[in-house]
Amino acid sequence: MLNKKTVDDINVKGKRVLVRCDFNVPLQEGKITDENRIVAALPTLKKLIADGGRLILCSHLGKPKGPDPSATLAPVAERLSQHLGKPVKFMDDDAVVSDAVRAAVGAMADGDVMLLQNTRFRKEEGKNEEAFSKDLASIADLYVNDAFGSAHRAHCSTVGVTNFVETSAVGYLMEKELKFLGNAVENPVRPFVAILGGAKVSDKIPVINNLLGKVDKLIIGGGMAYTFFAAQGYGVGTSLLEEDRIEFAKEMIAKAKEKGVELLLPIDTVVAKEFARDAEHKTVPSSAIEPGWMGLDIGEKTRELFTSALSDAKTVIWNGPMGVFEFPNFAKGTLALAQKLADLNATTIIGGGDSAAAVNQLGYGDKMTHISTGGGASLEFLEGKALPGVVAVQDK
Repeated sequence: MLNKKTVDDINVKGKRVLVRCDFNVPLQEGKITDENRIVAALPTLKKLIADGGRLILCSHLGKPKGPDPSATLAPVAERLSQHLGKPVKFMDDDAVVSDAVRAAVGAMADGDVMLLQNTRFRKEEGKNEEAFSKDLASIADLYVNDAFGSAHRAHCSTVGVTNFVETSAVGYLMEKELKFLGNAVENPVRPFVAILGGAKVSDKIPVINNLLGKVDKLIIGGGMAYTFFAAQGYGVGTSLLEEDRIEFAKEMIAKAKEKGVELLLPIDTVVAKEFARDAEHKTVPSSAIEPGWMGLDIGEKTRELFTSALSDAKTVIWNGPMGVFEFPNFAKGTLALAQKLADLNATTIIGGGDSAAAVNQLGYGDKMTHISTGGGASLEFLEGKALPGVVAVQDK
């Protein structure tokens, strides 16, 4: 784990603690449809409340380009109050930090909790401009970053503010993410297997490059597999294909050989006439996808190949589903891997985004060692990049 100050290293009694949370939750008609991120923040918040801190929480939600009523954090404050069993005062102020907010902060008692309005209501946030960073710092004695999902972005609330507060630390969620992802990549118990799926090779190029130097086996499925098929000279019908990445796929196949990494690709594929829930479908060898058909999942023989390749694994990182898991007919590959990982005696890490959604929807979330809360951040971590939001926090 990167040697950062944590909430266990700081004294918050009577202090104003600005906590950057990741409350970027999905909303439908003002209702929260998945509150995993709120629940994930609770251990840090409960610790800081118990220690007598005065908590000022901040987060972004969605991608507003300034004040936008549909991106208000009001529903989050309400759910948070219920989870914490105490009122969370919501400051519905488009300026995020204003004189009214400063006055409210001044009136706080130890253990009180307040939530600021969406940080992206301020244009400066995404550009990490000093004015907003100073505003945030002006209401805080200490800063805690517990938003791993935003750690790959250099924003005012993740990086800029640390320049103007005396003490900064990471929360429990951030600490856990760094521990699991960091240890897995830098110091894995072997055999170490990475499973990469999802739609595009281009999204995963740096990840594949980095992991090929670290893993014992690399399993590739999902939409990105078809570019690897094309690299082997197979036809892919109307499947997802990135023609400008075929050369890269060829290089990766060669690199795996050279490094002694077992690279596993689907040997059979479930193909359909169209991208639809109940499309007519059949299973064909991966080398025999006909024109007019598109691959939407890995086939039965591939499920057997991939699951048996995982049997002796001691560390597994999985990022990206094996097929269109939202359609039951094309979820079998993703389901088979989720079942296998649930039964393994291994450290199993799910890298956020679609893979996390798939594992949770299929009912295997609680069987995984760690499910990352940050899709983009976990990918950049797996690429071997330093995350600005982590770097900005003080070392021990």
